[in-house]
Amino acid sequence: MKERSISTTKQNALLMAGLAACCGLVFATAGSYAQAPSSADNEMAFNNHCRECHAFDKGDNRTGPTLYGVVGRKAGSVPEYEYSESLKASGITWTESNLDQWITNPNSFIPGNNMGAVFPGLPDKNERAKIIAFLKGDTKKPSGQ
Repeated sequence: MKERSISTTKQNALLMAGLAACCGLVFATAGSYAQAPSSADNEMAFNNHCRECHAFDKGDNRTGPTLYGVVGRKAGSVPEYEYSESLKASGITWTESNLDQWITNPNSFIPGNNMGAVFPGLPDKNERAKIIAFLKGDTKKPSGQ
C-alpha cells in the first residue's frame, strides 16, 4: 500500500492556516484583557495606595479624612477632621482633575498640606485613574444625603 504524501505547498498552506487561527485566538484573548479596568481593579488600586490612611465609609476618619463623597466636595470640609491650614484655605473643590493633580503630587498641588509629609505622590496615571474612578463610583452620596 502506497502512502499518500501532501505536497509541500499544501503543507505550508495548512501550517499557515493553523498559525493564523492560533494568532486570532491570542489576539482575541489579548483584546479582552485590554478592556477598561473593572470596579474590582479600581478598588484594588484604592486599597494599594490609599487605604492605609483613608476609608471610604461616611464618617470614618482615620489618619486621613474619609473619602466618602469626595468628588464634588470642598477641600478641608469633612467634620471632625483636623486639616492643615493650607488645605482649608485652598478654596478647592475636589473635581476629577484636582484629585488627579493632588494624587500625582500633593506638595506641588497644595504646598504645606499634611498628606504630602507621608505621601509623595503617585506618578502612574493609570493607577490614579483607577483610584479616581473608584472614588467617583463607589463613594457617591446616596440620594437625599
